[in-house]
Amino acid sequence: MKKLAFVKYTLAMLLFGSNGIVASYIGLSSYEIVLWRTFIGALLLTAIFKLSKGQTCFWREKRQFAFLIGSGVAMAASWMFLFEAYRHIGVSLSSLLYYCGPVIVMALSPLLFREKLTWTKTLGFLAVIGGVLLVNGQITPEQRSQWGIFCGLMSAATYALMIICNKKASRITGLENAMLQMSISFLAVLLFTLLRQGHLTRPDNLDLLPLLLLGVLNTGGGGFLYFSSLNQLPAQTVAVCGYLELVSAVIFAAIFLREALSPLQIIGALLIIGGAMLGECCKTKPAPADQTSPA
Repeated sequence: MKKLAFVKYTLAMLLFGSNGIVASYIGLSSYEIVLWRTFIGALLLTAIFKLSKGQTCFWREKRQFAFLIGSGVAMAASWMFLFEAYRHIGVSLSSLLYYCGPVIVMALSPLLFREKLTWTKTLGFLAVIGGVLLVNGQITPEQRSQWGIFCGLMSAATYALMIICNKKASRITGLENAMLQMSISFLAVLLFTLLRQGHLTRPDNLDLLPLLLLGVLNTGGGGFLYFSSLNQLPAQTVAVCGYLELVSAVIFAAIFLREALSPLQIIGALLIIGGAMLGECCKTKPAPADQTSPA
């Protein structure tokens, strides 16, 4: 059973890692891509939840549901910033910046969750900071975009906010959590889109296939694989293997988009991945599997 769960979790990470590749074939704006992604994902996750005869409990947990609303809005903002960063500085660099989000949470955990900040966590945090400086410092003039870097950093900050809010909604878990969070994200992006341009853009025929892949396979299918395997795996496995999403995003970008990292950026990427994994692996107590929706 654990082997099957591990295969499903690995497939989910690979699907999430390919998000930037699929999005590169869509001609819509960043927020419109996220709008269609969350719409399709919310429909599919709701259908899966209903077919599995899931029972909702969010209405009994009003305070926790309020945090879940915050998590859904933060996820919408995080994805919009991330997809905008893809366009300006590429998938590899955007993904590396985005994955600083969990490290921000790790650094704030003593204040927010009263968790002890150990030497290993501190070392991991410093390694990530050093990695970010190396990655950004080696951006070539062709790649350089202050707006893209800003969006990448904001995607990390809002990703951290999503994790924090989701941890505060710890009693709303599993597919119910994913379904509600995706639906809230859709409503948030829909409101943003209508306020920004006053109407919804109809996707071109060339955009339909990658949009369906992103919404149905990567978001809905990946979300189902992720949440159906999460509770069957040890927390340590979830924490470590979760970084397969980041590693695969960088590798896919190199293969399919010809995005090459300089030697110093590769060192920076290793510092970011290694520092983040160090913080996850050296917790004093094993944490329960995180229910936060991934990218």
